[in-house]
Amino acid sequence: METNDRGELTLNLKPGGYALFVQMGGFTALPSHIGVRTSQEPQAIPVVMQLAPAGSPTVYSASDKDALLLSASPYHPDVLLKAAQFKTLPHTSVTVHNPHSDAQETYSGVRVADLLDLVGAPLGKEFRGVALASYLVFHGSDGYEAVLALAEVNPDFHPGETVVADSMNGQPLDAKSGPFKLVVTEDKRPARWVRNLDAIALKFAN
Repeated sequence: METNDRGELTLNLKPGGYALFVQMGGFTALPSHIGVRTSQEPQAIPVVMQLAPAGSPTVYSASDKDALLLSASPYHPDVLLKAAQFKTLPHTSVTVHNPHSDAQETYSGVRVADLLDLVGAPLGKEFRGVALASYLVFHGSDGYEAVLALAEVNPDFHPGETVVADSMNGQPLDAKSGPFKLVVTEDKRPARWVRNLDAIALKFAN
């Protein structure tokens, strides 16, 4: 739902408690709890948002082209990983056959599950309920997108590896593929291997 041009939103809610999530580009996401009283009179609930700090992913600019944005809105603030930060994360290696190039390729990167830990994704013992119907959208800077179920990146639930790679055969990914590339080892064709990956968004079922 969106507010009007004065930043106002009118809702007809039954009395009780509600979780309220407010987002706007350039501002820090605001989760809060509101209580609706039993009354015939309209109840005004003011919301004051804070400007996002410099470098925040909510102020995403062209200068961040070598970064990876992780999103689990509205349940967790976005996380923006610069390439240098990404390199410090635990890496794993996978060797796959790429039918497009008809060659064996060895990628090094970070498991998607490990990246999702940074935004509090419900994996491991938390993988139940709504998580079973949740999914991930992987976005490339050229507009290409692919979708995986959250279960497909959960190592406790699904075989194979799903990795965001930053190098291949011991070398950084070239401009055609990098700086980040999604690699899904269980896929028979690399159609979901998103090149120039710049964002991963966790979506929750309604």
